[in-house]
Amino acid sequence: MAKKQKKTIITCAITGAIHTPTMSDALPFTPEDIADQAIAASAAGASILHLHARRPDDGGVSIDPEHFKRFLPVIKQATDAVINVSTGGSLLTTMEERIAPAKWASPEMCSLNMGSMNFSFHPLAERYKTWKFDWEEDYVRNSDGYIFRNTFADIGFVARQLGEEHNVKFEHECYDVGHLYNLKFCMDTGLFKAPVFIQFIFGILGGIGPDIDNLIFMKRTADRLFGDDYQWSVLGAGGAQMPFATTASQMGGNVRVGLEDSLFIERGKLASSNADQVTKIRRIIEDLGCQVATPDEAREMLDLKGADRTGF
Repeated sequence: MAKKQKKTIITCAITGAIHTPTMSDALPFTPEDIADQAIAASAAGASILHLHARRPDDGGVSIDPEHFKRFLPVIKQATDAVINVSTGGSLLTTMEERIAPAKWASPEMCSLNMGSMNFSFHPLAERYKTWKFDWEEDYVRNSDGYIFRNTFADIGFVARQLGEEHNVKFEHECYDVGHLYNLKFCMDTGLFKAPVFIQFIFGILGGIGPDIDNLIFMKRTADRLFGDDYQWSVLGAGGAQMPFATTASQMGGNVRVGLEDSLFIERGKLASSNADQVTKIRRIIEDLGCQVATPDEAREMLDLKGADRTGF
């Protein structure tokens, strides 16, 4: 009998901390819009919703737990999706401040970056001559000086504060091959237990480039390091989003889409919503003979604690 192919988890990253309101009218930043788009993305087929917060008045990046409180309960009441709270929402604050929303929410999942790196999106500033809000241009242009700090001490702090105290599982974000080795070291020293969920990330300036050869290399490296003790997914930034998601699904991996990672639905055409991207990748996955995982199937695959054990 042929081996049954596992189902594909679709994660949708709703708003993020890179794109700004000028770049797309579809980018949600009020709590109402974040909730509405998250709920619609879940209905379209996303089993995991990766969530950041924004300042409701001007769309600026926020890691204030009060802003998360305005949409997380709404999303939970309206969907059965796994809610994944970012711990990387600001490049300019302490790790303690970055995890404050997750400590309040005690979600099933959180993102966790597996290494420090240059993290820049300053070339985007050249695409716009006018900006909706005063903060946007400096925020984008000055990102050429950002270092995204995620030291081993930081990673251990998050593992203890969220993993041990709240039984949170992590979306281990790996922007380069060295981050896989960092994760392996952390597992060997007892910080994280299998199965781990690894997000291979391609196309962020400062990380590994969006070449299919790099995807194959990352996957082979992870196979060597983790064997059967991991699930994996792929995030392709910008124009790499759909091609990389399609390839990953055919390699047996899971996928991530959403306006955090790309504002477009096809070359030169802005997406109308997060659900727009989820609908497209779901259609591709199913047309190519795979099935999309439900939220409960994703929970089983990733060994999550369950929505009834969150703090909101």
